[in-house]
Amino acid sequence: MPRPTAAQLAYGSCTVIFSTLAMLLLSQTSSGLGIAVITLSALALGLLVAVTVPLPKRVRSGSVAAVPAPAPAPVQERVPAQRETASVSASLSSVSSASVSVVREPAGP
Repeated sequence: MPRPTAAQLAYGSCTVIFSTLAMLLLSQTSSGLGIAVITLSALALGLLVAVTVPLPKRVRSGSVAAVPAPAPAPVQERVPAQRETASVSASLSSVSSASVSVVREPAGP
């Protein structure tokens, strides 16, 4: 079941409030049973009004040719380069490049 729209909530709430006040003032009832009947009938009337409020029209997928939205540009993640220290460059130069695979990890937050 779809969620109610703002118009449905507003019309239903106003209907409940105003119809309850009008029926209580017109009937001049003071018994608990009379007030309960008026309250329940106002709630039913508010629900009926909220359900019958026209919903926004939906566009049918077959009736209108949909124009595809342009694809967003790919987002490139920027990772700062790691600076080499003297000890790292010395140790890398002493080891053959075929046996070393450098793993780059992203910087912390």
